[in-house]
Amino acid sequence: MSLRITLCFCTYNRADNLAKLIEAIREQECDIPIRILVINNNSSDNTLEVLATLKRETGHPLDFVTEPEQGIVPARNRALKECIDEDYMIFIDDDEIPLTGLIQSAYRALQSGYDVVGGKVQISFHEKRPGWLSDSLLPFLAAIDYGDSSFEIKSDQYPLWTANIAYRMDIFRHNKELVFNKKFNRVGNVIGGGSDGIMFRQFLENKSIKLGYVPEMAVDHFVEEWRLTRSYFLNLHHRAGYRTARYRDPSYTKNLFGAPRFLYRNLINQSATACIASLRARSPAVREWMNVSHTIGMIRGYRDRGLDTEQSQCS
Repeated sequence: MSLRITLCFCTYNRADNLAKLIEAIREQECDIPIRILVINNNSSDNTLEVLATLKRETGHPLDFVTEPEQGIVPARNRALKECIDEDYMIFIDDDEIPLTGLIQSAYRALQSGYDVVGGKVQISFHEKRPGWLSDSLLPFLAAIDYGDSSFEIKSDQYPLWTANIAYRMDIFRHNKELVFNKKFNRVGNVIGGGSDGIMFRQFLENKSIKLGYVPEMAVDHFVEEWRLTRSYFLNLHHRAGYRTARYRDPSYTKNLFGAPRFLYRNLINQSATACIASLRARSPAVREWMNVSHTIGMIRGYRDRGLDTEQSQCS
């Protein structure tokens, strides 16, 4: 049987993006055949009509399916299911454009012995970049740039996101527990998620899976204006803290109002640091206030986790 690589993306109500994205994918070249797979997650615009038209055009073959369960996690898991018998699969997002050589670079890296590889995610802006948005904040918009040399990833210092990642699909055939976690689902164009981060940690914990960074794999990620606000970053961290505490972190015996006591000490110290930083800069210190927001989210997460436990014991 001949090898094949599938580039997949999940989409929701971005019909206007599809023609340019599919065109860019069809410009990609590789030593083996390329297939394009689109997971439509119940889009209410004319996504299906646009995909049907694009399917009839020349170039790498295009397939698409609709995942009826709403959210990015069911859509990503549907992609894994659709590709489970494939040789290789690449994930990107529907608000990105793959740069020249992405698929070929991914294929060669997977052929060389890596099981999972990711590359650069370069941030592009529809509008002018806000002055307060420092380079240190770009990773929270999924930016990745670990330099211009390939290397093996052995720690969580270099996370890989589904914005640009490729897999040997036999790792999913041999490890049935490798699926995206529904507790970290994100529905529609809202804040939050984190299921790809959970998956990345599963890869790290599985010593039989070899991960790599390949800078020649690159995408342009176009950030929508609604994400370019301070409130977006604060809410993003709040939700991350909430889900971490409710679903992942260990339980503690020394609690106050349902949350570990040390979190309240952290909150006081972080709030003081954020206030001082804001006064010095004469503007909101976004990174410091993100830490505050994350801790508040954790306190809420532990509280709701305790309520869940009480309800289960009473039932």
